[in-house]
Amino acid sequence: MEMIDANRVHELLDFKGLIEALETAHQGGMPKQSDRLIYQEPNPQGQPDIFIMLPAWQPQEGILAKLVTSFPNNKARHNLPTVNSVYVFINADTGVTEAVIDGEAVIFRKTSSDSALGSKLLSRPDAETMLMIGAGGLAPYLVQAHLTARPGIKNVMIWNRTGANAAALADKLAGLGITARAVEDLDVAVSQADIISSATMAQTPQLKGKLLKPGAHVDLVGSFTPEMREADDDVLTRASVFVDHRQTTTRSGEFLGPFERGVITPDDVRGDLFELCQGKVEGRRSAEEITMMKNGGGSHIDYYVAKYLMDRHHGRPFATSCSS
Repeated sequence: MEMIDANRVHELLDFKGLIEALETAHQGGMPKQSDRLIYQEPNPQGQPDIFIMLPAWQPQEGILAKLVTSFPNNKARHNLPTVNSVYVFINADTGVTEAVIDGEAVIFRKTSSDSALGSKLLSRPDAETMLMIGAGGLAPYLVQAHLTARPGIKNVMIWNRTGANAAALADKLAGLGITARAVEDLDVAVSQADIISSATMAQTPQLKGKLLKPGAHVDLVGSFTPEMREADDDVLTRASVFVDHRQTTTRSGEFLGPFERGVITPDDVRGDLFELCQGKVEGRRSAEEITMMKNGGGSHIDYYVAKYLMDRHHGRPFATSCSS
């Protein structure tokens, strides 16, 4: 059994290669998988501690088990990251564990590349201005992945509830050669952005759809429980709505309330990454169209990424036998 650390993960999962691998994988089908399990422990100091388990199994190819925790108070209490995770990749012929992989590094690369694939398929190719809402650990990876998908982006704005964190992220990105600045007025920034990526733990919508400029693309990454929501109803009614996988619409607070209130219906979801990559649905239809993709993740994406990582680690061309 091998241990693959964070440095090796970041080396193997370069954004360009991973985005292309995800696009290739979505031209096929899903691995066999079980639904995710989520356990929550109420926290009197704020949002609950969360433990998530996600499995995926492709016979004769591989088995993946992802274990992830989200403890929102880790930074204040222990000076530790909010999200911690490990991936376990198992040989599907023998049941023997082949590798234990640093999960935080995989999550950062996987989640940001999933969003970037959505942008590649839906955002305007001439996008120049990006707004990053949230300045947590995932944010710099989202910015870099979106810039890989849309290299014409010239300016990046960062907004965060705590302004000092936005400024720190802008400085970090500047050190990577990315033109970035912290902004204080979220509404003004929304009205200026060609691409908006939001990765927060918000339970009350912060992103106002009425402010979106024509042609904007919205990437929603947070809201992975029914209680969370980042964007208001106007985003859903103004935008052409896509998801990375249709099953995610049944889990996210981004959709549950609006579905119940009849703001939109599941039929209003235009398509997912499988349908887009396979040419079964049309993506952006005009320069003025507003598009939105909900990044819901899923164990199938974790599997694709882990398989790509293992293939690269062993010097093999990426291949998966997943089929419809």
